[in-house]
Amino acid sequence: MTSTVYQNNQNYIDFILHLADTNLILAQRLCEWCGHGPILEQDIAMSNMALDLLGQTSNYYNYAAEMIGNGATEDTLAMLREERDYKNLLLVELPNGHFGNTVARQFFYDSYHVLLLEQFLKVKDLKLQSIAEKSLKEVKYHLKWSSEWMIRLGDGTQESHDKIQQAVNDILPYVKEAFILSDYQKALIKEGLIDNPEDFKAVWLAKVNEILTEATIVADVENAFVQKGGKEGVHTEHLGFILTDLQYLQRTYPNSQW
Repeated sequence: MTSTVYQNNQNYIDFILHLADTNLILAQRLCEWCGHGPILEQDIAMSNMALDLLGQTSNYYNYAAEMIGNGATEDTLAMLREERDYKNLLLVELPNGHFGNTVARQFFYDSYHVLLLEQFLKVKDLKLQSIAEKSLKEVKYHLKWSSEWMIRLGDGTQESHDKIQQAVNDILPYVKEAFILSDYQKALIKEGLIDNPEDFKAVWLAKVNEILTEATIVADVENAFVQKGGKEGVHTEHLGFILTDLQYLQRTYPNSQW
């Protein structure tokens, strides 16, 4: 049973949905690479990371559905909500672009995601703690993969360097939204139910700059302009198109099941 501390807390439900939505949309983006990767091994690697994220998403949505009640399920939360109901980071809904764009997006999210899950290992909520513990091993691999590719592309040929540098330039405004607190995060931090991600921001920045330096990529991450709104349901034009593909089957054939 879910503790009433969480059961009746809309801020907590919104926070769990934010975690689920972010992983779901990134998984959907990675799935778009299936059959289109630059080489077979990396095609499979991205598909496997998408499956990891979908598994984590399922755990979050099931938890949120348990707290919401009223017939909510992981499927209704993933497939039957409207665009403005989604609380994912803007970063993960950005188009795949070329392989370097996808690598850069993955790297910036992974570097944050690992530290966030490590922070969850210390929360009072044993269910969230359990999800984090299960997910962390997978996400550490994701970070290893994306870090190695950042270095390989950045410190590779002139063409690969120029492309990954441009990818970082383009994605930089979306990177630090993760550290901008939504209203529901502020409330939960005040209640002592979650910790502030600002607590690990310095560690995150150091790790990011370490990889960027090794990759010979120039980026002022700390002072970059920040686009925001995703956590509160204000998205780029890209999310609607993602949801059209993602939700098509369930909306066309309601209540379909495998």
